[in-house]
Amino acid sequence: MNWQALETEFDAWRAADLILPFWWRDDDAVTVTPALHDLLSLSQRVEIPVHLAVIPNDLQPDLAPFVTKSTLIPIAHGFAHKNHADAPAKKCEYPENRSFDAVQTELIAGHKTLRDAFGDDLAPMFVPPWNRFAHGFLSILQDIGYRGFSTFTPRRHKNAADGLEQVNTHVDPIDWRGARSVVALEPILDHTVRSLQDRRLGRADNSEPFGFLTHHLVHDPAIWAFCEQFLTAFAKGPTRIWTAQELMKG
Repeated sequence: MNWQALETEFDAWRAADLILPFWWRDDDAVTVTPALHDLLSLSQRVEIPVHLAVIPNDLQPDLAPFVTKSTLIPIAHGFAHKNHADAPAKKCEYPENRSFDAVQTELIAGHKTLRDAFGDDLAPMFVPPWNRFAHGFLSILQDIGYRGFSTFTPRRHKNAADGLEQVNTHVDPIDWRGARSVVALEPILDHTVRSLQDRRLGRADNSEPFGFLTHHLVHDPAIWAFCEQFLTAFAKGPTRIWTAQELMKG
């Protein structure tokens, strides 16, 4: 398995006159770092905007001016990226055991922080830390004004809740359970190609933008190199770049 298999799949999309909606999300931003400069530089080289998931409680004063002058698209990433799940459950900032009132207060405060910092540049999308969020709290997000909700893996339904469109990510290049460098090339390309085949053949929902997920703060040179090659391939492929501003049209 190599990059040629991806190009072959792209050729099949072109032959079928199909277009793949594609987007890019990067998590855990709070301040301007050399890695954030690298992220912006990569975004500019591949000409794909990156949705920057910002942690409201840890937001530093330097981030908003930097983002406002760039092509980065700020979106909300939880409140404090703090685990509230009881062991041995997987990490989650908003598990079912939290009170509705406490969660509502936190989410409203986080949204205000980001709106005050980014103004109209803030896109109406919410990303829960660790890609987990109790279903019972989704109505809070809709009431606050969010129109998009993003986790990981293909969505089961178009809307996570009334008025809240689910737009997930589907490819993560980091080997989180191993060396925490880039994952093995063959499995990630095989997964990508199979995902695209499922969409092309009608076995998966191609109306959901296909999402690439990164975490700029932990990238090593191998991860950056893979991201550039992957994003370049998709930028040249049969794709339409999607941004969260489109959520306001629905």
